[in-house]
Amino acid sequence: ELFLRPDLVACTFSGSVAISVAVSAPTRFLVLNALDLSVNRTSIRFQALEPTEVVFFKDDGVLVLGFAKQLPLGEGLLKMDFNGILNDQMRGFYRSKYQYKGKERNMAVTQFESVDARRCFPCWDEPAFKAKFKLTLEVPSELVALSNMPVGNATFAGPIKTVRYLESPPMSTYLVAIVVGLFEYVEGMTTKGTRVRVYTQIGKSNQGKFALDVGVKSLNLYKDYFDTPFPLPKLDMVAIPDFAAGAMENYGLVTYREVALLFDDKSSSASSRQSVAITVAHELAHQWFGNLVTMEWWTHLWLNEGFATWVSHLAVDSFFPQWNIWTQFLDSTTTALRLDSLEASHPIEVEIHHASEVDQIFDAISYDKGASVIRMLQSYLGAERFQKAMASYMKKYAYSNAKTEDLWAVLEK
Repeated sequence: ELFLRPDLVACTFSGSVAISVAVSAPTRFLVLNALDLSVNRTSIRFQALEPTEVVFFKDDGVLVLGFAKQLPLGEGLLKMDFNGILNDQMRGFYRSKYQYKGKERNMAVTQFESVDARRCFPCWDEPAFKAKFKLTLEVPSELVALSNMPVGNATFAGPIKTVRYLESPPMSTYLVAIVVGLFEYVEGMTTKGTRVRVYTQIGKSNQGKFALDVGVKSLNLYKDYFDTPFPLPKLDMVAIPDFAAGAMENYGLVTYREVALLFDDKSSSASSRQSVAITVAHELAHQWFGNLVTMEWWTHLWLNEGFATWVSHLAVDSFFPQWNIWTQFLDSTTTALRLDSLEASHPIEVEIHHASEVDQIFDAISYDKGASVIRMLQSYLGAERFQKAMASYMKKYAYSNAKTEDLWAVLEK
């Protein structure tokens, strides 16, 4: 359970967590992740026990809690209060500026991939530690507050509202997402009744219609391709003015740079139209390959990104065959091979030993060479056999984690 109260004027936030922890072996210590947070030491409890030691290791983003006696075995609840800064670094829980009625305002946005959930709340910030999240936000009443799941209920107390979201399925911390600001939206529906929205700044919602159309078509196509329904009740896509990546596939709440999501019929180029389509299809592929089935550790990142890159081209080719997108795919392959020819190249699967190493492998080798290898596999096995293997893989590892060897095992059957 996670509670957050962002202050968009002071650019700070406060919150609390209650984490269900299973103690399976005798220990006096709990080791979790936290970074750039001020934790209220007197608020920390595991069951009724108070820690006698609270130590931060900033270089590793680690928080160690030491207790006077061994922790009781079995399920227990770890609780603590904390506060932090809505930073301007476009990672963790940060602020993004936008204009409304001639005035500059702040919105609150999260960007947790790869290891920045720990900058927002204490947690076990690794892909394999999946958990169900119950989120509550306390925000100004006039603002739109979005998260991974739909709103369960909201209560109002004058200028403040408390928004409680439905419990999420098991998910990794890097996929948790929150956006708070002033928005308008356009809305569509998939054939199975999943609500899809594109949120934009006030006055720009018309520019979200193309992405909405691609988004609805993508969810319909992937549902059939993976033979697995979209796992959540809704999907929101949000255009963020200040955003470091092109887009981020947060479960049920995908965030984008404005240029990667919005398309203006009057002024945008044909290449922009293609870019929006590819980006939307890529991020929505992750809702299955990455979110529903998640890599066990960052070593297997290529599996996430290579597959999403390949299948997004498959989807866009289905929607817009006149674009000859597979011919353009070769440009990406060439880019990856050019990078691969350098002495500083790396294999598509890179052993990651420390969280600080992860960002170095978000490159054309993981994405484009990875996608090219996936395409070779599909060509070798045949489209139908490959698709059946992917559907089997989804069913076997849904709501869980997998590594490269697990995919090989499914493909070999």
